[in-house]
Amino acid sequence: MINSKKPQNNPLITAGVTAALVGLGAFALWNWVDRSRETPAAPAEQTVVQEAQPLPAKLANVVRNPAEVPAAIGNRAPQLVKVELEAVETTGKLADGTAYTYWTYGGQVPGPMIRVRVGDTVEVHFKNAKTNTMMHSVDFHAATGPGGGGAISQAMPGETKVFRFKAMAPGLFVYHCATPMAAQHIAHGQYGLLLVEPEGGLPKVDHEYYIMQGELYTAQAYGTQGKLDFDIQKLMNEKPEYFVFNGATNALTDLYPLKAKVGETVRLYFGVGGPNYISTFHVIGEVFDTVYDQASLANPLKHTQSAITGPGSASIVEFKVDYPGKYVLVDHALSRAARGLMGYLEVTGAPDAKVFETLTPVTHGSGGH
Repeated sequence: MINSKKPQNNPLITAGVTAALVGLGAFALWNWVDRSRETPAAPAEQTVVQEAQPLPAKLANVVRNPAEVPAAIGNRAPQLVKVELEAVETTGKLADGTAYTYWTYGGQVPGPMIRVRVGDTVEVHFKNAKTNTMMHSVDFHAATGPGGGGAISQAMPGETKVFRFKAMAPGLFVYHCATPMAAQHIAHGQYGLLLVEPEGGLPKVDHEYYIMQGELYTAQAYGTQGKLDFDIQKLMNEKPEYFVFNGATNALTDLYPLKAKVGETVRLYFGVGGPNYISTFHVIGEVFDTVYDQASLANPLKHTQSAITGPGSASIVEFKVDYPGKYVLVDHALSRAARGLMGYLEVTGAPDAKVFETLTPVTHGSGGH
């Protein structure tokens, strides 16, 4: 027998369903609004090969010398530290015969390394050069506050914004531009590292170097000669043409190779600007004695082959060099080396057969990495 009575509505169920639908609608609307602010609509895929523009008569050297590391803080009381950063748009050399328009902090990639101690108050004076064409800003991962400073520092060309934050946690932290879309600004080179030393400082080493990995999304294929253009579609699809250390393909090979002597200790402050790819940072022929994973100084790893570092993150690695030679710095996603991601550590000194010894003649092209 069919029951012809209409089912009675349960008011609790009705209210729950209504609330869920309203919540989903609000989330969808918020997500749409947020995405519309952050991400412009990407153009459709194009099969037309875009020709590069002629090289400018003069190109800037945008490469940050990895030896430009501020002096150790040591054992001092917390204080106010003033930091000046300037956004500078410039056309620089990416590779031999190849140029790109970079958005930088201070004209180089990465931006200057900043060094403070835990408990310091950091006062940031952020200037957007009046010759620039874009709004820029700076977001410090070490800062607790709206957008890490990114919300307050949005500056038009010619403007300066000032804010303060307290460095409450020790570690190595990324800073980057947070102007929508942030990934586009980062892909043009706007990133750097801030080191917050623990109380009493870090152990002394013989050499400290500053290295950051980034990606460039050019309209033209890797190796194209001329001035290359940015490609939003490749950025959205996460298909970079170039991977670089410190801004250019020859930054740590021809321009500024790292140097040390046998028996010396080396500390590398390594970060990934990205904006998208994880790095398995590795020095071919070395084992890291200490790795501060994700730059946490609390529980270091010992005797690792690499330092896995995500985009917008950092690692600190330390090791002693025991044998002379040219050691190659790579991301062990090794096809990226063919797209410009490689550096050298040149070690001089006497060889020690107890460490390494060649027992047969080395022939061209044999073995190894």
